[in-house]
Amino acid sequence: MAEVSAAASFRAGALNFNTWLLFVQYACCFGVELTMNNAAALYFREKFLLSTESAAAIASLFGWMNLFARGVGGFVSDKANARMGMRGRLWWQTICLVLEGIMVLIFANSNSLAASIVVMVIFSSFVQAAEGSSYGIVPYVNPPATGSIAGIVGAGGNTGAVAFGLGFRQLNYYQAFILMGSCIIASGVLSLFICIKGHAGLVTGQDSEEAIAAWKKLGAPASTTLQVPEPDTDAAAELEEENA
Repeated sequence: MAEVSAAASFRAGALNFNTWLLFVQYACCFGVELTMNNAAALYFREKFLLSTESAAAIASLFGWMNLFARGVGGFVSDKANARMGMRGRLWWQTICLVLEGIMVLIFANSNSLAASIVVMVIFSSFVQAAEGSSYGIVPYVNPPATGSIAGIVGAGGNTGAVAFGLGFRQLNYYQAFILMGSCIIASGVLSLFICIKGHAGLVTGQDSEEAIAAWKKLGAPASTTLQVPEPDTDAAAELEEENA
């Protein structure tokens, strides 16, 4: 594997447009999770006049979805990749984000405690699944700079939490949830603009022969060993030359 300096890796990751699209999408899943961890208990206490203990217990259900949903999101992304290549991953990412946003809008309009709990659990499942699917895409953006790209995308989660937190501070709960849900749905549309070299986009482009061979495995039986993107030595050399 060709070595790439930290500076060259960060520069390549930061200058890649796909990195920032994933940054926004991760802000709309992990950022939403952090926001709900802070706001859910207060919302249930004030909306349904519950005790602090009861509201906190109900709000904790949002976090419990972490036990399986994030892993399921990554697993389905892998399965979609096995059938459709990168296009499959992008479609799954889009589906998770759009359904997540729709669930937020439904949650904001739920006036029954039981309905709110059920919708929140479904909503949380898609939040976590979108987080898993995001990192199913990250390693393919630019393999030699994967570490830097992963760090930038991860920072999107904290940025989203700050942004949505300000929304909850300045607006009432209904307005804040409507704003958050609308932003999430809009972030799902951004998948249309993710174009990774050698891979098909959401609706345009075609996979390279190497990519097709990788996800179809040339008709061979499925391997029990997980496959990761091979580093592009030419790209690594170019990064070093640019940084020199």
